[in-house]
Amino acid sequence: MQAAKGSAATDLRMRQSQIAIVGAPLDLGAGRRGVDMGPSALRLAGLNARLSSLGYEVEDLGNVAVAQQESTPTGAENAKYLPQIAKTCAKLASMVESVLTADKFPLVLGGDHSIAVGTVSGVGHVLRQRGEKIGLIWIDAHADMNTPETSPSGNVHGMPLACCLGRGPKELTDIFDYAPKVEARNVVLIGIRDVDRNERQVLREAGVAAFTMRDIDERGLGSIMDKAIALAADGTFGFHLSLDMDSVDPKEAPGVGTPVRGGITYREAHLAMETVCDSNGMLSMEVVEVNPVLDDANRTALLGVELVMSAMGKKIL
Repeated sequence: MQAAKGSAATDLRMRQSQIAIVGAPLDLGAGRRGVDMGPSALRLAGLNARLSSLGYEVEDLGNVAVAQQESTPTGAENAKYLPQIAKTCAKLASMVESVLTADKFPLVLGGDHSIAVGTVSGVGHVLRQRGEKIGLIWIDAHADMNTPETSPSGNVHGMPLACCLGRGPKELTDIFDYAPKVEARNVVLIGIRDVDRNERQVLREAGVAAFTMRDIDERGLGSIMDKAIALAADGTFGFHLSLDMDSVDPKEAPGVGTPVRGGITYREAHLAMETVCDSNGMLSMEVVEVNPVLDDANRTALLGVELVMSAMGKKIL
């Protein structure tokens, strides 16, 4: 981050003693039902009260309106429920924009990962109007870089990062009438271990920095987070953090729709959040893909709340 901009960004974040929580209970982008209950599970796990205990003034804005799958046509098989997902993302983008404009910190609760298009669009639009840029740190077991042309399932929750980079359906890429929302050089993927064959080529062509689980094994998550923050902050006003709970190993986070063995450990996940907090670079955050139907006594939501707490300043000492 450039020195002058870094100073201004730090001042802005220091004023953000207010957190605005927005739920986005969208499950139309996922292949398995239940993720629409994610925002409720996170709230039930004590999110609001625990954030207040850190000294924040917490305002819960409720949930953005979402179409129900039972009363909604599937649409195109290579991008299922696209019009409805785009409508939800546009609403979410406007809500996030309003939160940031009021100098509050947007904390978005998913829902499947397709909601990230709305969150990133809202944050990016505010910065664009100020002549600034946004960075993006995406922690996930999957690359989320499919397009309707490459997706083996047609599930839009496998496409949001591509959409943020201007690749994919215009209904999603062109929210607020511009694309891309973020430059590839300021995007960092962390924790990937399950990438579709055709998606690999899209990822290579896009030019984003991608750190796989092998990279984490070899280099350690601490050094990778330092590199990720440097890339996301280079020439930007700050970055958005998108945390997919399936990035964490299923032994710790069983309640996700697409679990993949060999993920980030409990302590590594906390280290990632603590490093983000120490950077003073985070402008907004979302937690997605919590599925209580597949969970064990709400363990995944409870962990999600713990990780939010670490990202927002909770310390061991």
